[in-house]
Amino acid sequence: MEIIRKIYYVLFDLVQTLVIAGAIFVVVYAFLFRPYQVSGLSMFPNFEDKEFVLTNLISLRLSSLQRGDVVVFHAPIDKNKDFIKRIIGLPGDNVGVKDGDVYVNGKKIDQSFLPSNLKTNGGTFLPTGQQVVVPEGEYFVMGDNRDYSSDSRDWGFVTRQEMIGKSFFVYWPINRIRLVEHVDIKVN
Repeated sequence: MEIIRKIYYVLFDLVQTLVIAGAIFVVVYAFLFRPYQVSGLSMFPNFEDKEFVLTNLISLRLSSLQRGDVVVFHAPIDKNKDFIKRIIGLPGDNVGVKDGDVYVNGKKIDQSFLPSNLKTNGGTFLPTGQQVVVPEGEYFVMGDNRDYSSDSRDWGFVTRQEMIGKSFFVYWPINRIRLVEHVDIKVN
């Protein structure tokens, strides 16, 4: 009888620990942080295909978004997918692409965080040589690897409601663990 009682207490402690751990996981996953996998080359060289990043869900509620923030959002072209891109244009900004460069409010942005030979071409939504004004509550986003990125140049703006959070930590693969650095996109 004593052995059965000990087994019962061990199993009860194990179940109790699993329930508490599960509850903590649900709270963290639903309200604080969520993992996402980078899929494709649209953010290369700053993010590689198959890397896993943690995204801060509460940062959207507590702070404003800035040019250069890396965000995860529901893909405008397929709501079942999530995209990771960099914010280029804020509400009210005038964004354009000309001669391989990106302009915000009439000034060429500093893209020194990208490879020096990178040229940015227009898309179907924002053709080369044209400009768009970012509406209130919406953002203009681009991938870092502009030649391989489906982004705002092709399908338009991303609303704040579509945004999930700001990416802040790459945790997999282990040899690429790092904090996601905020890039301060300056206009020249």
